[in-house]
Amino acid sequence: MSTGIGIGTGTGSGVGSGVGLDPGVGLGLVVEIGECVRVSEGGRVLVGGAPMRLLRLNERAARYLDGRRLRVVDATSAQLADRLLASGVANPVLDELPPAELSAVTVVVPVRDRPGPLDLLLSGLAGRLRMIVVDDCSADPSAIARVADRHGAKLVALPANRGPATARNAGLAQVTTPLVVFIDSDVVVEPAALALLARHFHQPRVAAVAPRILGLAEPGGTNWIGRYEDARSSLDMGPVAALVHPRSAVGWVPAACLMARVAALGAGFTFADGQRVAEDVDLVWRLAAAGWQVRHEPAVTARHDHRAGLTAWLGRKAFYGTGATVLASRHDDAVAPAVFAPWSAGVAVALLAQRRWSLPAAAGILTAQSVRLARAGISPGVARHGLAANASQTSGLLLRHWWPLSLAGCLVSRRLRRAVLAAAVVDGMVDYRRCAPRLDPARFLLARRLDDLAYGTGLWAGALRGRTLRPLLPARPGQPGRPAKPGQPATR
Repeated sequence: MSTGIGIGTGTGSGVGSGVGLDPGVGLGLVVEIGECVRVSEGGRVLVGGAPMRLLRLNERAARYLDGRRLRVVDATSAQLADRLLASGVANPVLDELPPAELSAVTVVVPVRDRPGPLDLLLSGLAGRLRMIVVDDCSADPSAIARVADRHGAKLVALPANRGPATARNAGLAQVTTPLVVFIDSDVVVEPAALALLARHFHQPRVAAVAPRILGLAEPGGTNWIGRYEDARSSLDMGPVAALVHPRSAVGWVPAACLMARVAALGAGFTFADGQRVAEDVDLVWRLAAAGWQVRHEPAVTARHDHRAGLTAWLGRKAFYGTGATVLASRHDDAVAPAVFAPWSAGVAVALLAQRRWSLPAAAGILTAQSVRLARAGISPGVARHGLAANASQTSGLLLRHWWPLSLAGCLVSRRLRRAVLAAAVVDGMVDYRRCAPRLDPARFLLARRLDDLAYGTGLWAGALRGRTLRPLLPARPGQPGRPAKPGQPATR
């Protein structure tokens, strides 16, 4: 976990000014230490990132930090910035990145039977960007063709319905610009937002960047499901910038709006043809495994037309759950629903037992872990942070991933009933406070639990259909799985 950084002068490939910089960064780049990273000893010790680690800087390296920011001014600071970015400890400061031209970007829109939303999307982009519309065998292809023609978009018509992954690949094959942005037809995004996303690609290691996905405001308001989605959509990766990879704070980003470097996708990384669920997660994880950086940029937003009908909403949540089995077959333990170190598993088991010895045993385990970390020079607060994550994961297993087992157990165990009820209420209220929805606590709690039940149903259905328990089993730290190799087929 501990890593010492003694930054030397280094030699690089000469980015930007010709100075011997690390190939991943350039002069003038400004990075900022993430808000969840602990900084101590005058900037010499950083604890954070994903997975969490301890970084020790020598005095020379630490002097480059100005508060929580670092500006690249020479080869040494470039090497330090690149290390911080690659470890997830820091993120680029968007406003400090050089401007980007929209002439470098082509929009690819996969669509099927949505001429109205497609018209709304293209009307905001027409005249500013190259646009390719891929009709995935609509029932009324002429309606899609008229919208594409009205806004000057190139139309690619597929002879059979193959799903959004294949449609995006068909559009990508027509792209001649350095960057492509995949946008679903039920999304609205401003050209200025895409120009901001494109700034990230001044960093050669960046393969893809996604904005934060928020709800599309409706003139007449929305119902309680819509208001829940506005606060806690499955597509909303949150307000904190992050490096995206399995087991990061942001483990994946949706392809509802995803900008990518065409050269990176052309090196064996396209969407898995024919895959209809979790195709975006699969792509992002393969890119990350190959050493590319994928970033979530919440300073840029796009708007998605969320499902607000109860039946359609539940169906979509269940559909997302089925994707875990597909991912497990290609990425092994990266899809695990929880990650428990032995000490954190011990705390969870002790507390769930609800015996007289439970609290003393959990406190003893936590104390022993804090002492162990302290001897390694790590703040005991890291153990407390781990305890909070442990509680969240345990609640997730009881209420979401393993709910059929929890339900069966509740029929025969009073202790389990208490544990499930406490988890449902505490988890829901913590989430309510974090999300601050335009919804009363009772209906938010109901929607939250329905969300879990639907996703868990899809998860179990996929696992049973695939005859595997892998997407249901927790993993240990240090078991990141074996993601598909570059160019490896996405199916087995």
